[in-house]
Amino acid sequence: MKRPNGGRGATLATVAPGLAHYTQTILYDELWERPILSRRDRSLITLATLIAMHRPDQMVGHIETGLDNGLTLDELREAIAHLALFASGPNAQVAAEKVGQVAASRRL
Repeated sequence: MKRPNGGRGATLATVAPGLAHYTQTILYDELWERPILSRRDRSLITLATLIAMHRPDQMVGHIETGLDNGLTLDELREAIAHLALFASGPNAQVAAEKVGQVAASRRL
């Protein structure tokens, strides 16, 4: 699976090698590969969590991964609209900006 780390994996490994190891082995090699939820569903859950917790630095990589895992722009937009009422309007606005950036970079 492509790691949605925004190219920061090498930096993380230098600064916090233990965290990098856990992220790569437990989070991506084990958790994301469990069979009950699809990668698409895991991407949607992850993005909803990042939006609710206002973690814009991690959103772009996970938006890209979500699209690669089968989410559509319409589904991302609908999730953002839904989360605006449950997680906060400002958080949803930031997420919408990030989706727009990814869509523009992919020419979607």
